[in-house]
Amino acid sequence: MTIGKLELIIKINELPTNVETNKDNWKTFQLDCDDRIVSVTVKPKIWKKLEDAAANYPMWVAAIGGKMGESTSNGFVLSDPNIQVFEKKPNEPKPEAGQ
Repeated sequence: MTIGKLELIIKINELPTNVETNKDNWKTFQLDCDDRIVSVTVKPKIWKKLEDAAANYPMWVAAIGGKMGESTSNGFVLSDPNIQVFEKKPNEPKPEAGQ
C-alpha cells in the first residue's frame, strides 16, 4: 500500500464570532464546513493575523491548513493549524468588445 499524507485547507472570508479564549490566551473557534463542524485552536499570534485582515482589508480570504484530528460527534478537530491571509482585490470591469 502506498503511504499518503492527508492535509486540509479551509477557506474563510470573515472573522469567526464565537471565539473562546483559554488560560494561555489561545483562541478556539468552530467552522461549519458543509455541515461538518471543524474545531480550530490557534496561538494568539496566529489569531492576530485574522484580526489584522478584518481590520485592514475590505476584502480578504484566509486559508486555514492542518491535519484531520480527533473526530467529534458532528465533525472533527483540526490539528496543527496554520493560517495564511490574503487581501482580495475587487475584479476590474473588463472593457467592452469593440472599444
